[in-house]
Amino acid sequence: MEPKENKAIGRKPLSPLLLSLLSVLVGVVAGFGAVVFRGLIGLFHNLLFLGRFSFEYNANVHTPASPWGPLVILVPVLGAVGVAFLVKNFAPEARGHGVPEVIDAIYYNGGRIRPVVALIKSLASALSIGSGGSVGREGPIIQIGSSFGSSVGQMLRIPAWQRVVLIAGGAGAGIAATFNTPVGGVLFALEIMMHEISVRTLVPVALATAAGTYIGRAFFGLYPSFVIPALETPYYHLVNPVVLVSYVGLGLIMGVVSALFIKSIYGAEDSFQRRVGGSYYRQHLLGMFGVGLVLYGLMATTGHYYIEGVGYATVQDILSGIALPWMLLVLLFALKLLVTSLTLGSGASGGIFSPALFLGATLGDAYGMMLGWCFPGLNISAPAFAVAGMAGVVGGATGAAMAAIVMIFEMTLDYNVIIPMTITVAVSYGIRKVLCRESIYTMKLERRGHFVPEAFHSSPHLVQPVSKIMLKDFGHLKVSDGLDEIERLMRNEPAPSVFLVEDGDRIVGVVRSEKILKALSAGPFKAADIAERDYVTVSEHATLFDAVIVMRASMASAALVMDETKPATVAANVKGLVAASQLGDAMIENSRLFLD
Repeated sequence: MEPKENKAIGRKPLSPLLLSLLSVLVGVVAGFGAVVFRGLIGLFHNLLFLGRFSFEYNANVHTPASPWGPLVILVPVLGAVGVAFLVKNFAPEARGHGVPEVIDAIYYNGGRIRPVVALIKSLASALSIGSGGSVGREGPIIQIGSSFGSSVGQMLRIPAWQRVVLIAGGAGAGIAATFNTPVGGVLFALEIMMHEISVRTLVPVALATAAGTYIGRAFFGLYPSFVIPALETPYYHLVNPVVLVSYVGLGLIMGVVSALFIKSIYGAEDSFQRRVGGSYYRQHLLGMFGVGLVLYGLMATTGHYYIEGVGYATVQDILSGIALPWMLLVLLFALKLLVTSLTLGSGASGGIFSPALFLGATLGDAYGMMLGWCFPGLNISAPAFAVAGMAGVVGGATGAAMAAIVMIFEMTLDYNVIIPMTITVAVSYGIRKVLCRESIYTMKLERRGHFVPEAFHSSPHLVQPVSKIMLKDFGHLKVSDGLDEIERLMRNEPAPSVFLVEDGDRIVGVVRSEKILKALSAGPFKAADIAERDYVTVSEHATLFDAVIVMRASMASAALVMDETKPATVAANVKGLVAASQLGDAMIENSRLFLD
């Protein structure tokens, strides 16, 4: 009996060149997706708040008072009707902040995302943000770019790992295009979505991100997301470590804020489902009515909506050095946390990145003001603490610490923020892990019983030669051997765990001792009757990873390790055998690199 052919499941992987070209295509589409998405936000925002038809919308400038007066309270409610209709009827995956659904598709669905998700997510999130919902743009654009990458991969029927590369490329490109953060986009994809980091995965993701960045800059310009005139000169002195130590305190605060942010969103979601109850429409409309009340109250008392939508106008005010009262900053922090919880908890569609920036900027600025009052001789610049606070909440809440540092730097283009940001993010991330083990992305998956890796580990056991771990002590059975002969061989001490079944000098199959023991109680049989023919052959110089690939491709239960210079069908040429037990033993043995 010939061994199974080594045929891969599904289609042959694309060449590196073709995969790179596809990644560029995904990046271009994700870039245009970001452009269209931001245009949709502008359209809905102008129609619902100002009653005019226009795609122009600068989120860094405060929205003027709506001509609707008190009826502006119903603007978020009207948006909620559209969001609930779209999500409920066409794509439930579009509900929430989107990134967990992409991660779930990568680890639990082979990188498959329905194509309709991109369209529904665009419309639903644009409605949520445009109508005043306190959510961000990054979640939707990640889901939009990822959905297209997955769709391309499914259409071409490429292997799962290449689909994941296209998904990550679409996510990174969307992030880079909408925030003008090319390096941050790559790091975000690597930290949050990639299941493997290697040249074959990193290069396509980087190409996709570069393509998305180019499209974004062609439409939005070369400028950073925020301009910080207050930080044009250094705002701390390396010879005075007291200022740097103060960022440790900021990190402690932002770590607590990150944990509070995570728990408030999921706590609000539980409250709407358990206490409010009723239909999705009822929950979402009630939540957005609360958002409308807060928006109207702020406009009536302060002259600005402040916490509406992505909230970048408020962040820009803070970074520009506009002196907002300390108590107002704390109030805006509390209200943003409240309305974000109401928005996402009741079922809106949108991201968490922008709310995190807002929370970090307001409380960071307030912290900087307080330090300035307490230590006037240190020449404290409050906007500096706002920038570090932004990175602290983003890095702490999402778990993408490196991406947070790089993205906030790219969004401000001020080198002076690097050291304080790094201190703040490191402390914030550590405190959040103590208070809340899961990130804002992974908690949603953990709540449905879907766990994802917390760290990238190399796999040294996979690069070992199969000759190092193969089973060398195996038994031999002839196809004609009957019950008596098999019982005699099984009484040997120790009995082999696996037998080769042979017809003369040719291999017929393999059989495990467990199967033999089961067959012994069933009555007379011959070795040929129980031989398992789902085996493959590998060279004695192959690695364990090579063996796993071949076994998986043919759905084989064992791999025979052969002398590659001799015929693979001759039993005498078998050097050893690799089965599932050897794979497990190798993994356990090499775990010492991470545990000892």
